[in-house]
Amino acid sequence: MAQSKPIFKLYNPFLPAGDQPAAISALLKGLQDGMKKQTLLGATGTGKTFTMANVIAGYNKPTLVIAHNKTLAAQLAQEFRLFFPESAVHYFVSYYDYYQPEAYMPASDTYIEKDASINKEIDMLRHASTQALLTRPDVIIVASVSCIYGLGSPEEYEKVNLKLEIGMKLDRLTLMKKLIEIHFERTNADLIPGTFRSIGAQVEFMPVSESIMYQVEFKGPKIEKITKIDPISSQIIKQEEKIFIFPAKHFITEDTKKKKALVEIKKELSTQLKKFEKEKKLLEAERIKRRTNYDLAMIKEVGYCNGIENYSRHLSGKKEGEPPETLLSYFPKTGFLTIIDESHVTLPQLNGMYAGDASRKNTLVEYGFRLPSAKDNRPLKYGEFQERIGPVVYTSATPSEVERKESAQIVEQIIRPTGLVDPETIVRGVSEKGNYKGQIFDFISEAEKTIKKGFRVLATTLTKKMAEDLSVYLKDKKIKAEYLHSDIKTMERIKILTQFRKGEIDILVGVNLLREGLDLPEVALIGILDADKAGFLRSETSLIQTIGRAARNSEGKVILYADIITDAMKSALGETKRRRDIQLAYNKKHGITPKTIIKNIKDITEEMESEHGKVVNAELALDLEVFKHAYAKELKIDRSKVTKKDGMTEVKLHMSDEERSNLVYEKIIKIKEREMGKAVKELDFETAAILRDEIGVLKLKLENK
Repeated sequence: MAQSKPIFKLYNPFLPAGDQPAAISALLKGLQDGMKKQTLLGATGTGKTFTMANVIAGYNKPTLVIAHNKTLAAQLAQEFRLFFPESAVHYFVSYYDYYQPEAYMPASDTYIEKDASINKEIDMLRHASTQALLTRPDVIIVASVSCIYGLGSPEEYEKVNLKLEIGMKLDRLTLMKKLIEIHFERTNADLIPGTFRSIGAQVEFMPVSESIMYQVEFKGPKIEKITKIDPISSQIIKQEEKIFIFPAKHFITEDTKKKKALVEIKKELSTQLKKFEKEKKLLEAERIKRRTNYDLAMIKEVGYCNGIENYSRHLSGKKEGEPPETLLSYFPKTGFLTIIDESHVTLPQLNGMYAGDASRKNTLVEYGFRLPSAKDNRPLKYGEFQERIGPVVYTSATPSEVERKESAQIVEQIIRPTGLVDPETIVRGVSEKGNYKGQIFDFISEAEKTIKKGFRVLATTLTKKMAEDLSVYLKDKKIKAEYLHSDIKTMERIKILTQFRKGEIDILVGVNLLREGLDLPEVALIGILDADKAGFLRSETSLIQTIGRAARNSEGKVILYADIITDAMKSALGETKRRRDIQLAYNKKHGITPKTIIKNIKDITEEMESEHGKVVNAELALDLEVFKHAYAKELKIDRSKVTKKDGMTEVKLHMSDEERSNLVYEKIIKIKEREMGKAVKELDFETAAILRDEIGVLKLKLENK
């Protein structure tokens, strides 16, 4: 089953406990016995990630972990990095901050051009993922469903990597030409990943997979020195004997294939033009003719064009209808393990990607915006995805029928090593009867009791409007309440959650944001309003996930307000009771007294605001040497105006007060951009989002000054 020599070194901060040892053993035996699919049914708080880390180490092969959103993928990547500090744990998600796909709406004759904002840092992480898969065995890639989208051929990507070594016969101009051939861009400004610049007898470039600068020095027609440099401090990290440079883009094609592809694209264009002319679609014929001829010219001259992925079938030499190369193609042919996290959500995503993409592409082709071959630039069909993965482990607290039917075995992990029990669940009526005033009044009464004990309360409603109205009503009752839903911006959402955990807010009202992913051990009561209203938000899965939010507090209680008990409620209540009974029996046998999880309350926004203040103060009193090296050249400082006073630098520039103020803003923006890049690299996307918003505000202020 596994390689004889261990490739993963698992750091065990603690020994497996509770159900974990049995789950690890069962899953590894299933893999050894050749089981294609297994499910880990892990209740909230039982340590599913730690279990899977042990399975990865035991199975001893590269692993793909798929999560259903970027945030959960980032959290998983952080956890696996802690468990495998010496291995290559990478993060692979869509590199778009904003993405509007190319589309055409015939009813209104509206063409929407592709509009995307590419996150350079995430693009860098994507390249780091593919390069790790091609160069080492101990790799764990945590990905979103973007892993089933077209990526470019791994063979071509690996084939055209550039090897540089000391003494190699290569001149400066030839190196620059080779860098351009693998899609590096020349710049005279600061280097960013995927760019290079020429300074005298040196060429400096930054690989697309890391924020490190390489400086190559030439002596005649040979490479004399290769230096690895920190681009921020300009300090030399080390002298290299040889380095390998991978392409700056995943879609790469050697010249021979590219020339053949250009011929094939022209043939397809000719065929499509004849089809449109026969159908008397003259407008469509003119559209596709102009678009394709322009793209052909760009590919011929610079090797790339916007939307080059739409010609991937020709560039890769694939046949019509063949599936594209994806991240899965970069995993070794000897096999790998796939883990699908929160499978009850992730599998439907994987299954639904193809149909939506195909519908949009068919319209573009029909109306002359793209050639038919563009339809082969697509995500994998669900069946194709299944064919390309090896053994798979689904993990979920609430696996769906799909996982249950497909799995050779379902391994349960119900017992929490902490001894915490699933919360007590109670059903109460919605309608007002006699002295009973209905769900809102009852909820408030229960909430006040909980708040007096020093705990926090959650309430889930069916709509955003109901959440907002309830929070206003609670405030009128002098209760510290706030609502939380998808319209709340990232920075404000983090502040609200922090205030909630600190006790500055006692009741948080939401819709479905209070299910997967929120870790709030201070919550001792959850009120599920209108629990008997059938639908997605009150399905068995949703109810179990919501109930699980109170499983981190020893006094956790959930009240479902309903006049009737629906099938979903009956199943959720039954499953919760089953898990509760198992845990209680375990606690009694081992003499465990459950204790609420204590977690540090860290206010990211306060930290950022205080850092902001420090940055401003630092900029007003810059160290003389730092200022000289970083700014003297670009700001043309008069040296006679730079003095030291009381150990601090006093800078008097040939500039107005406004220009001096602009300097401070520009420097703060640069520092924050650097910090944002660092946060993304560490997969701390909450901090990165806050920094991005701050940079936007600072740039706006600078523009309006």
